[in-house]
Amino acid sequence: MSRVRRDVVVLVAGLAVFAVCAVIAADGRVGPIERAAFHAVNGLPEGLYRPMLLFQYLGVLAMPLVVAAGALALRRWRLATALVLVVPLKLALERLVKLLVQRERPGTTVPDAVLRGVHPAGLSFVSGHAIITFAIAGLLGLVLPRRWAVVAFVLATLNAVARVYLGAHNPLDVVGAAVGLAIAAALDLVLDVARDRGGSRRGRTASTGEDQAA
Repeated sequence: MSRVRRDVVVLVAGLAVFAVCAVIAADGRVGPIERAAFHAVNGLPEGLYRPMLLFQYLGVLAMPLVVAAGALALRRWRLATALVLVVPLKLALERLVKLLVQRERPGTTVPDAVLRGVHPAGLSFVSGHAIITFAIAGLLGLVLPRRWAVVAFVLATLNAVARVYLGAHNPLDVVGAAVGLAIAAALDLVLDVARDRGGSRRGRTASTGEDQAA
């Protein structure tokens, strides 16, 4: 599959998943199936609190910039640029979505929700943390070897689970964050981030050639 076709497929699929979640959440209620899924995660043992708290921090707004710094150190210029752009795209998209879909957090919509250090009120759809982690994972997946790309997606999934476990979001809030993958695909369409897959190797080869010429 060509790069453009792959990115278009991911872009359309991510937006489709997001749209379905948004339509369901638009009435502001949490249905019985989603509520059961919420309780299944939110009701996990208290001993998971500390690791889940750590996984939550993977989705803070500064995380794309931290990863971008690492990409710059490895001379992955396209990847670093895309990661920096994740921040304004996430902020703009999240603001637009919350104007259209106004559903409150589990502390308001699920009466018996267990809240672990999170606000009980405020607009919940869509999860900004999950948008960030899946956008990062989507971009890293274009550059990293497959095994490390899998690790990135596992961490993004754990971040989404953590947000539900802590009581900050309902399940559709984090599933709707598939739009983060759409962001990654759109950035690859524009910047061709995948070309950075061999960036550091090309950099080392060029440096070696210069040394030999000297």
